[in-house]
Amino acid sequence: MKKASETEVLEHVCKEAKMKKRVIKAHLSRLSTVFGSRFTKAWEALNKKRIKKYVFKPSGRVVWIVVGKEREYLVMPAADFCSCDDFYFRAMNRKIHLCYHLIAQKLAEALEVYDLVEENDQLYDSLIEEWKKVTP
Repeated sequence: MKKASETEVLEHVCKEAKMKKRVIKAHLSRLSTVFGSRFTKAWEALNKKRIKKYVFKPSGRVVWIVVGKEREYLVMPAADFCSCDDFYFRAMNRKIHLCYHLIAQKLAEALEVYDLVEENDQLYDSLIEEWKKVTP
């Protein structure tokens, strides 16, 4: 039997969490085993409410942001992309698939535990430029 990938494990846990509105102990243990310190950091970000979902009006565009230790990181869950250095250096080199910001975002979305920020479409371009900056 094939070993489940990081993405498959996280997708399964998120699906269950969405249905049950919580993450059961066995799944917490599995996430910790699969992701190690990345899960610990993701869980901390989730519990400290550092995940933001920006919804721009009237277009309905959605942007996910995870507030990290040094700055805010742009997360694109559909593409499994994050603007952090960990993602760039380790995920792009195939050492890992998901950084802790992506793990946190996916769990936050499944559990509906995030700050919802509604902004006008006129602010979209300036905010995206701010989030794309490499240095704080």
